[in-house]
Amino acid sequence: MKTNRRNFLRTAAVAGAGTITAASVASCSRRDKPTEAMPFVSEAVRARHTQSFNMSGYAAPPLEKVRTAFIGLGMRGPGAVERMAHIEGVEIGALCDKYPDRVEKVQAILAKFGLPRAKSFSGSEEAWKGVCDDPDIDLVYICTPWEWHTPMAVYAMEAGKHVAVEVPAAKTVDECWQLVEVSERTKRHCMQLENCCYDFFELLTLNMARQGLFGDIVHGEGAYIHDLRWDFTYDKNGYADMWRLKENVRNGNLYPTHGLGPVCQVMNINRGDRMEYLTSLSTNDFAMGPDLEQLAREDPFYTPFAGKTYRGNMNTTLIKTNLGRSIMIQHDVSSPRPYSRIHLISGTKGCARKWPSPARIALGHSWLPAEKMAEIEALHTPEIVKRVGEMAKAIGGHGGMDFIMDWRLTDCLRNGLPLDQDVYDAALWSVITPLSEWSVANRSASIDVPDFTCGAWKANAPFDPNLPAGGNTRVLKPQGSESQLEV
Repeated sequence: MKTNRRNFLRTAAVAGAGTITAASVASCSRRDKPTEAMPFVSEAVRARHTQSFNMSGYAAPPLEKVRTAFIGLGMRGPGAVERMAHIEGVEIGALCDKYPDRVEKVQAILAKFGLPRAKSFSGSEEAWKGVCDDPDIDLVYICTPWEWHTPMAVYAMEAGKHVAVEVPAAKTVDECWQLVEVSERTKRHCMQLENCCYDFFELLTLNMARQGLFGDIVHGEGAYIHDLRWDFTYDKNGYADMWRLKENVRNGNLYPTHGLGPVCQVMNINRGDRMEYLTSLSTNDFAMGPDLEQLAREDPFYTPFAGKTYRGNMNTTLIKTNLGRSIMIQHDVSSPRPYSRIHLISGTKGCARKWPSPARIALGHSWLPAEKMAEIEALHTPEIVKRVGEMAKAIGGHGGMDFIMDWRLTDCLRNGLPLDQDVYDAALWSVITPLSEWSVANRSASIDVPDFTCGAWKANAPFDPNLPAGGNTRVLKPQGSESQLEV
């Protein structure tokens, strides 16, 4: 058995993940020199990491105005600009996309709201560096294809900017460690924009868990089950340069953070508990390959995408924590199934489950009836939802959770508060992808999960959804906005 395991650990990872072994990701005690088992792992991963500054609980100096720049104005960027236009203390200072017409479309949004034009950066692959170098910017909000997330975040932090980056924050183990090292050294926040942590039921169950209503948390489940093929992935006019389709040649859990983030917050991962190891399994691909073969026969545009090996339809990843809890995360974006993030929390006194609808809670052996659910919600809705929940629903963004996320980020920066999601969360939730790729490629062998906190998880304080301070940032109704809000 030991010999077989050593052989597994010597097997190279799949393309795109880098060469990964259990030795190469072991937290804060990685080998200082190359070994036969990891000949191509970068010096950054081989080197021993020592935490230079603990970013968990770090409160950066408060900002009277949060001068914000947006990079990437395709799928996600314009909506983020509109949401931030409603938040007091946000100054939209710069807009960037390599396509100039996208920048101008978002300038029109600012004009509609009666806001001044922002600085424009466009026309080249390197235009974003000008945004990060601009001394009049405090926060860089990144909504680009995944391959740019870490390079842009690192460059921005090195330039003295706080960073908010769409999911996933990184694609490789090396990139995850790079985010951690630079954030600690520069003392600049790097928040992964995991909006699902701010959805209403997730915040309700987090608050209930904090109050002990589920007892000791035993198990959690999350997922991203969302058939994206025909509406997004194969759409010529969807993601620029078909980048989202190209990502699907990687075989693992490519998008773990939506289901994982809320479960990690309930379990106090990085703040009292940590992930120890994972194992991952993927089915074969029964959909994308055949779909693209058919599309290529009908349209030459798809010929370069035919004949490739794509990720399996369903990936299931299992994680064990230091305190003995388990987490199951699933990913399927190519099967005709109803949308689900699962969000199941199971404890010694009860459980909660969001999908399939309706969302349910059990404080015993049976699901609570609807009237009791209403009582639970009234008693345990956290302060952050009471403060901005109804306005968030009016403004929108996945039912309001996007706006709650943006408002909370802004309020923390304006009041000098620690962020709810720090760089260790960004790195940990993102690293599941390359580790799951390695496990899938090695017959579901288990692999250690890095401790990006370098042991600080034992003392880091959990996130409190009841606003320990601040909460004074108003929601505005910009001139021209159709949202029915009180200023």
